[in-house]
Amino acid sequence: MARGARGDDRGTDPIDWVTRTADLALRHAETVNGGTLPALVTCASGISPSGPIHLGNLREFLTVHFVAEEIRRRGISVRHLHSWDDYDRFRKVPVGVDPAWSEHIGRPLSAVPDPSGEFPSWAERFKAPLRAALAELGCEMVEVDQTAMYRAGTYREQVLTAVRRRGEIESVMARYRTKRTDGGEGEEEVDHGATEDLARFPFKPYCRGCGRDTVTLTSYDDDTTDLAYTCDVCGGSYVTNLATQDEGKLVWKVDWPMRWTFEGVHFEPGGVDHASPGSSYTVGKEIVGPIFGGTAPSFVGYSFVGVAGMPKMSSSKGGVPTAAEALRILEAPILRWLYVRRQPKQAFNVDFGQEVLRLYDEWDALTRKAAIPEKRDAAVLAWERASSTAAAGTLPTPAVVVPFRMLSSVADVTAGSRAITARTVGASEADLEPRLAKAATWITDYVDPEDRTTVRESADAARLADLGEDEELWLRQLLDRLPDSFADADELTTLIYGVPKLGRGLELDDAPTDEVKADQKAFFRLLYNLLVGADRGPRLPTLFAALGPDKVRELLTPPA
Repeated sequence: MARGARGDDRGTDPIDWVTRTADLALRHAETVNGGTLPALVTCASGISPSGPIHLGNLREFLTVHFVAEEIRRRGISVRHLHSWDDYDRFRKVPVGVDPAWSEHIGRPLSAVPDPSGEFPSWAERFKAPLRAALAELGCEMVEVDQTAMYRAGTYREQVLTAVRRRGEIESVMARYRTKRTDGGEGEEEVDHGATEDLARFPFKPYCRGCGRDTVTLTSYDDDTTDLAYTCDVCGGSYVTNLATQDEGKLVWKVDWPMRWTFEGVHFEPGGVDHASPGSSYTVGKEIVGPIFGGTAPSFVGYSFVGVAGMPKMSSSKGGVPTAAEALRILEAPILRWLYVRRQPKQAFNVDFGQEVLRLYDEWDALTRKAAIPEKRDAAVLAWERASSTAAAGTLPTPAVVVPFRMLSSVADVTAGSRAITARTVGASEADLEPRLAKAATWITDYVDPEDRTTVRESADAARLADLGEDEELWLRQLLDRLPDSFADADELTTLIYGVPKLGRGLELDDAPTDEVKADQKAFFRLLYNLLVGADRGPRLPTLFAALGPDKVRELLTPPA
């Protein structure tokens, strides 16, 4: 392959983990294809839609997306192939769901009803919001439904191959087997109630009577491919023919390498636990060639993504933040940036609290840096990857960039009113979107009510009647000079900070002395007390602008 095709001739272009991972994926694809790149490079992801697809799960999708985007940028045909593992069993009822749903434990996720009745199945309930979030994030993929694949008999020959060579598979499994019985990896290929010869059978049927996988295998005939079993729940006894019927699936550690070969996967990431000794990837690497004639894909392990103040996320426990939830307060490029700026092996937390303000400030600073060509480095490259995609182009950002902390401060004072917030900062609502809506959502839905700003409905007559000499002077000087419009933010800021200077005989533009600085603190505290009944709040120029001249005069004017 020519150097330029792989992208090795990058000159002075910055390099990041995406660049390096794409290099490895292409080198692997070239090697397994006999020394030339295949007509189509396949980068794969997969997930079991067993519950809300949270921000930790999102790393599975975005890791593949960014690598596929880099390969596409090099002019190479590539696809992001995503498998919905909805033929996996329903394991437990999450918090908040009717306990009666335990009736469905052991059935495929695609066969479990949606408790709300809104979606065709449990699996579809959790696919839908993720699909919408990925569309907003500019992440396109080819979707594969594993229920449909198995039920259509697509993998029938692969199933027969795995069963026929189950002894070889077992010899690999035995070298890595763990004693875990907590529902994690290593459990599902174990059938403790079966006879000895079938205890490690690589295929598990779903009961023809009740649809559950709670079965004990009783016999298998290699000549006829008849697999007999009894159901531990409904008590039925059945025989499924693997050559003509499609009533079950391969166990996970056999299923994954089978699909690597079937789909021609060249790159696929996984959680770091998938690459530990005896886990899915290490076992799959040894099975895929001898059994299925394929090759394990280029692999990168990614670490967990958490939420500040919360333990490791689990879909089955419910109440975990999803991509859709994050997109309520983060612009799509910023959420993408959280993932692309860190190597996959780096764990990190997403903070929905005050850290959001710093995050937006950091993003805006990086955006300004990205506008200067000579400052293009790895950080700017991450910004570029976060900001646009080959298919969607540049992702939505506001036409007029106002700091998120200012928008949220104004929204705080105006009870989340987008119209008043836009008018206060001097821009149209359309020009401020999508940031305006996200700032209003953050301040109203994510900030603790105790930390919100509540504007006084009327003047604090008692406090205004009890002003000290300096306080009375400060307010008189402020009100005498208060403009009829707060459109000029610099003029307003100069006045608010300058009033204590006037009290010391200085001019508004003079540098503050130590005495003036002390007076400013006292003056600002007075203003906050009179306007919002607290010792602190949003920046005073922002607060004034949000309230408007009439409301400020009403709350600061002493009684006659």
